[in-house]
Amino acid sequence: MKKTQQLMAAAAMLLIIISVLITSFQLVIYGDSEYKFYQKEYEKYTVCDALGMKMNDVMRVTEHMMAYLIGEEEELSVITTVEGEKKDFFNEQDRLHMADVRNLFLGGLKVRTACLMLALVLLALLILTNADWKVLIPRAYSAALAIFLAIVAFLGIAFAIDFTKCFTIFHEIFFTNDLWMFDSATDYMIRMLPEGFFSDMVLRIGIAFIVMLMILWGIFRIWRVAMKDNNKHRL
Repeated sequence: MKKTQQLMAAAAMLLIIISVLITSFQLVIYGDSEYKFYQKEYEKYTVCDALGMKMNDVMRVTEHMMAYLIGEEEELSVITTVEGEKKDFFNEQDRLHMADVRNLFLGGLKVRTACLMLALVLLALLILTNADWKVLIPRAYSAALAIFLAIVAFLGIAFAIDFTKCFTIFHEIFFTNDLWMFDSATDYMIRMLPEGFFSDMVLRIGIAFIVMLMILWGIFRIWRVAMKDNNKHRL
């Protein structure tokens, strides 16, 4: 029974960390309703010059695109001035690929909900089976944290060595078509979102993920110290 309880605690903590990972994506991507990070990136990579657009128009396209990705807009279409011509910023390939991206993102949010619910069920079972959950949970989190930090370190090194290759592998894993392969000569969206933008975004997500994990670690650390103090007082 004790071994089963340890596995349940470990599984619950892994599920919570997966939920934190998905939350870090959401916070970085949607944490600022004004999308100031996006604007800074556009300035950094001279996106306006590449598109022949004004920053206000680029930001309007961004706001619509982000609303579409989170399910607040049903159609990905923005009429604006690009390279001196008034036209729809998005073409058919953009719409097909971004529909896949939206399904992936919204699916991730559903996975987070499922992970949290399953984690709660496991934690409830620990309590119901009279497990020493006050000790098991902090220990399980520390073990799960070590595993995920090792994975983050590995991925961080891999992305630092060859971001393009890793980015390509990511698309090949999560997309079953080649719609993500754009041509900057004909596709405006790839000019608005160059590879450097995604590199910076991945870095921010990684930092947010680690910070959130360490906050949880700090909470569990305080918990364990408090438990030890309580045990000493009882003695």
